[in-house]
Amino acid sequence: MSNPFEHFTPDFCATGTFMRLPSERENAKLAVLGMPFDTAASYRAGARFGPQSIRQASVTLSPHNHVLNISPFEETQAIDIGDLHVITQNIHKSYEIMEKAMLDLMKNNIIPIGLGGDHSITLASLRAAAKVYGPVALLQFDSHTDTWDTYMEEKYWHGSPFIRAHEEGLLQPDKVFQIGMRGWDIDSSLELGYQVITQEELFERGIQDVVKQVKRVVGQTPCFLTFDIDFVDPAFAPGTGTPEIGGFSSYETIKLVRSLTGMNFIGFDLVEVLPTYDPTEITALLAATIVHQFGSLAALQLKR
Repeated sequence: MSNPFEHFTPDFCATGTFMRLPSERENAKLAVLGMPFDTAASYRAGARFGPQSIRQASVTLSPHNHVLNISPFEETQAIDIGDLHVITQNIHKSYEIMEKAMLDLMKNNIIPIGLGGDHSITLASLRAAAKVYGPVALLQFDSHTDTWDTYMEEKYWHGSPFIRAHEEGLLQPDKVFQIGMRGWDIDSSLELGYQVITQEELFERGIQDVVKQVKRVVGQTPCFLTFDIDFVDPAFAPGTGTPEIGGFSSYETIKLVRSLTGMNFIGFDLVEVLPTYDPTEITALLAATIVHQFGSLAALQLKR
């Protein structure tokens, strides 16, 4: 009789990678990478430590997604290439580093999952995506639209990536969905032609109706999905930079992300996890679980 624990690794014995993924595989189709830049944050700093905390929490996750019935990181021969060596004092040089890494992956038909970092990092990923696919669609789950023009006269900060992306022609505005908004800056997004679904509207309409609209509008357009953990109510994700009450629970969040099957995702990121405000590590665990769902969406997409 075989020993079920023969190749068992205790959860507390980690390799430092997401779900103990290797750093190299010959036929990798999915890659996790850390993007620990956080000096564009306007309130709480510390998201530079987000990738480490998400990876640590991931060791308890099951390799199989039992709802979507797929083992995403095995199906995609996924890798974790580690953290990028960003420059905390220089957002523009950091953008160059992040864009190059994302571009290298996308050009090699590897779907990237970036671990932030504050939300400014997404601009680098969109720059890379546009070079490969042209202007892309965007799904943004967040409590803030991040389309503020400037903050204390600075144009590049975590509240402006999606107005800068619009100015640079990186997005198809009519295929940009900003979902879960309950901050103060909705009008600026509407002026850009983005489709804004507030948290109240999301609750009233329900997941199924909103996702149906997203899929109808975006179709098979190459799409980048960015997820700010403050989309979730701080009761379930306290470890974040600018928390806003009134969000989804962890169950509702996972159900929402899991429902996005059948789309054409060319990249993902998850941002704004701050371990210093996450004493019980529930934010990191939720973030890791969302990344697991990203991997599942990518794996199902690649099987089509």
